[in-house]
Amino acid sequence: MGRRHSSSNKRNTTSKKVSASRKRVRNTSDDTLKGKIEITRSGRAFVIVDGLEEDVLVYPEDISNAMNGDIVRIKITSGFDSRMKGRVVEVVQRKRTEFMGVVQMSKGFAFVLGDREKHIPDIYIPENNFNGVKDGDKAIAKIVQWEKGDKRPEGTIVSIVNEENAADVAMQETLLEHGFPQQFSDEALEIAARLPDVISKDEISLRKDVRGILTFTIDPVDAKDFDDAISYRKLKNGNHEIGVHIADVAHYVTPGNALDDEAYQRATSVYLPDRVNPMLPEHISNVLCSLRPNEDKLCFSAIFQMTDKAEVKQYWLGKTIIHSNRRFTYEEAQEIIETGGGDHAEEVLAINNISQTLRRYRFDEGAINFHSTEVRFKLDEKGAPIGIELKESKQAHQLIEELMLLANRYVAKHVSKEKVNNKSIPFPYRIHDKPDEEKLLPFIAFANKFGYKFDISSAEAIADSFNKLLKETQGKPEEAVLSQLGIRTMAKAKYTASNVGHYGLGFEYYCHFTSPLRRYPDVMVHRILLEVLEDRVNIDKKMEEKCKHCSDRERQAMEAERSANKYKQVQFMQKFVGEDFDAIISGVSKHGFWAETVDHLCEGMVSMAMLSEHDDFEHSESDYALIGRRTRKKFTMGDKVRIKVVAANLEKRQLDYDWVEE
Repeated sequence: MGRRHSSSNKRNTTSKKVSASRKRVRNTSDDTLKGKIEITRSGRAFVIVDGLEEDVLVYPEDISNAMNGDIVRIKITSGFDSRMKGRVVEVVQRKRTEFMGVVQMSKGFAFVLGDREKHIPDIYIPENNFNGVKDGDKAIAKIVQWEKGDKRPEGTIVSIVNEENAADVAMQETLLEHGFPQQFSDEALEIAARLPDVISKDEISLRKDVRGILTFTIDPVDAKDFDDAISYRKLKNGNHEIGVHIADVAHYVTPGNALDDEAYQRATSVYLPDRVNPMLPEHISNVLCSLRPNEDKLCFSAIFQMTDKAEVKQYWLGKTIIHSNRRFTYEEAQEIIETGGGDHAEEVLAINNISQTLRRYRFDEGAINFHSTEVRFKLDEKGAPIGIELKESKQAHQLIEELMLLANRYVAKHVSKEKVNNKSIPFPYRIHDKPDEEKLLPFIAFANKFGYKFDISSAEAIADSFNKLLKETQGKPEEAVLSQLGIRTMAKAKYTASNVGHYGLGFEYYCHFTSPLRRYPDVMVHRILLEVLEDRVNIDKKMEEKCKHCSDRERQAMEAERSANKYKQVQFMQKFVGEDFDAIISGVSKHGFWAETVDHLCEGMVSMAMLSEHDDFEHSESDYALIGRRTRKKFTMGDKVRIKVVAANLEKRQLDYDWVEE
């Protein structure tokens, strides 16, 4: 939030864009704007409005009943020719409606006490909404009403929290803080429960029947829902028919009811180390739409006829009924690929050859081969971390990944051809823009210091330069630092109705079609694709707004996952306080450097205060380094260091390290 609050902000009032925006504000009938509110610790707030280069300042007395992260409507009160100021006139959409706090009982009513530092108010609970809560309990309350002008919202008790397991409480708080409720409404659950388990003959007659073709799933060993399956058969002409079958969630989740509304508001499932907070109720995720073996299931499919060289000769998109013959774990599929033997080995190997060919083509045609590191926590029966391991991407994972990418690309390309009144139809593309020059140029200068040159004459040349660098740095000391910094230069992928392609993947058209159980944009894609196939397209004028909402929720989910992972890291490292470890420097700033332990992949900070005992260090932005004034000792991203674990603070989710001078 710091960039929004500095008086020396580069976005000055002379900007033509700002002036134009202000003229538009002045000319509107009500002088109101819609944006996202960010409330600082001091109580002042800033509203971020699309189209305005500068955020609108709102003083505490003008915030009304808005809370941090809400979408609000503000009235501009002053500052057309200087700093714009406004007041909140309406809360359009809450970021969150559920809060955790201690219950304070009175006769006939209670309060769930809010967090003053985070500007969360006390929630008034009438007696009929106690739901078994007692004085002093920690509970989750949901705001059900907050009239404008009321000092406190009215709520109901959703659940009582078991405080004995502090880690469980922390995971629940993480979800709530990022706006993800942990329970579905009774209405949504009732709609899900009423959905029929039996597939009618009439429904089967409307679909392509592929139950006679070998079909299987490949998923993690601990997966509970299976939303994609692969079918395979060798055709008489020598080509391969590969089907990508995706659970037909949109058949069950229809627009305009509480179930769909809640799925949209969440927009994504959230994956924490010890739990999943699902986008849809369990009856849909784990029963109706889980492509379990030996069961008939409804799917939306992309079926490809391909040559040995992975050339797509023809494709078909539409609704199907499938029957999965086998459930593979990634480990089982990988064993087949490595040994050449096992269940359906011939078919698995044929599909893998095509997937690996698709992968080679993708990188040859401009996709960037970045490797991101993901970790998995080993947990005991109480959810406490007892080990941390690196997730590996082997050919079994790539087999599924490449086929999902293929389906996503062909669906997006197919829909993009559809026109209504000579205009493209609104559609949730998944886009990834070219690198930002401001981030790219310092990275190129840094890479040059290691002898790596970049061609920036075109977007394609930049991608080629990245791939060349990633290939040439393999196994070298600078590999980690250049790979990490390279990823940071990349734009963030997002959903939008304005297609610019996916730069990182090298695709002109791309969308998310393959995970409708855990991503709402995929549900939207299914609905629009069906309209296109049935020639009954409805123009959704709110598509861009929906895309923005889904992108925002995705970012919140990622932040929740990061926060939860950090908690588990700190929880795990508590037992190692006072011990020394080898580590790799993962980041530097004027405050010190971050280092990730080699053994456990846990990141902590060595502060400038700690380093000051050894020398007076300066931060060199261009070198991504800290340099000692006296000793000229240099700490650079990617360097190996020895650290001591000094503190592990669960409340702050923070690991403090000290540098061990060898």
